[in-house]
Amino acid sequence: MNIENQLTISAKKQLIGTIRIPGDKSISHRSIMLSGLASTPVVVKNFLFAADCCSTISCMQALGVQVEKQASGDLHIQGNGFYGLQEPKDILDAGNSGTTLRLLTGILACQPFFSVITGDASLRKRPMGRVVKPLSMMGCQMVGRQETRYIPLAIKPGENIRGIQYNMPVASAQVKSAILLAGLFAAETTVVTEPYLSRDHTERMLETFGVPIKRDGLSVSLEGVTELTAPAVIEVPGDISSAAFWLVAGSIMPDSQLTLENVGINPTRTGILDVLKEMGANISLINERLSGTEPIADLTIKSAQLQGVTIEGEIIPRLIDEIPILAVAALFAKGRTVIRGAEELRVKETDRLRAVTSELTKMGAKIEETPDGLIIDGPQKLEFAVCDSHDDHRMAMSLAIAGLAGCGVEINNPDCVRISYPDFFTVLDKVSL
Repeated sequence: MNIENQLTISAKKQLIGTIRIPGDKSISHRSIMLSGLASTPVVVKNFLFAADCCSTISCMQALGVQVEKQASGDLHIQGNGFYGLQEPKDILDAGNSGTTLRLLTGILACQPFFSVITGDASLRKRPMGRVVKPLSMMGCQMVGRQETRYIPLAIKPGENIRGIQYNMPVASAQVKSAILLAGLFAAETTVVTEPYLSRDHTERMLETFGVPIKRDGLSVSLEGVTELTAPAVIEVPGDISSAAFWLVAGSIMPDSQLTLENVGINPTRTGILDVLKEMGANISLINERLSGTEPIADLTIKSAQLQGVTIEGEIIPRLIDEIPILAVAALFAKGRTVIRGAEELRVKETDRLRAVTSELTKMGAKIEETPDGLIIDGPQKLEFAVCDSHDDHRMAMSLAIAGLAGCGVEINNPDCVRISYPDFFTVLDKVSL
């Protein structure tokens, strides 16, 4: 399939097949950063070689970490030790990756050297104040655009970094992770408390690298360390956020059956499974096992008539990235689906609440956009339309599934899927009939 500036997805009858889900983006990022702070080599298997994770590779290489892709497809990382990062000779570029930007800022702000980090046009619009505030409380010094609310961000050498007790106003794994990573370099205990539990990949991987983590309800804490103990091998589970598109597609396409292999089922990420099962989806977990400290399983999906549900409260942080594709599921479900408390989507790669509403409306959908969510009555019939991805990978893939189950769609700028799932359209061709 030739993917250039536009791509037409035709309506299909069913989906049949087995899909190996690509590596988890969140875990891939963290595997490089922590391996780069260790002194012994680490081999990362099933690493996600997508644009966002490659931005992290480039940044860590610029900081003196040796990162090489082996012939096997594995990633070999040789760090220089906990205090071994080197001052970059140029501005660090996080590309489109919010995870690279925010987590790496937590590390850079504690280094004894000057650095500057920026990103693409989309990332330069995303808020950094939520990260800068707690890091500043820890003694880190940063200066950026518009009173340090946006990048580019200049980071001064970190001195006398101190631990803090921080109550987060909004549950965010990226902000929590930035604070915890800075806490590794702090003299005192660092405690982060969330209003709801967000994904905990950072905490799990820190434990894999020998850092004691204490959990108390919605609070997580750690002490400063002087070294990391790296595992020889990290096996990255498949990304459930990537699996979500197939979970919905297999549910709403008649007579479909898909098997998704090697999917991470970390409880802080399985909100998509909980909601789809509540909607009546026919999803089974088989071959459950562990990959390091991360639970994984194979998932089977069969088509089912979905029902509308209300999605709100503490489950939102566990499926925030999956809301665009859940909006597509809602269009094929019987009854009303209400999504509340998802205002975080307005500061993603694009304003996803607005983008979902505007693009699916082009396909004939009737969606009510609210300040913090969506209201969708189903089932609805979708028409062929020309839609825009807004250069947002999750929008592009959600539109593709909507077109597949509807009457087709033409997507402008579809190649943004390289951010998280470079082979998405190739896989779509293989399993659609």
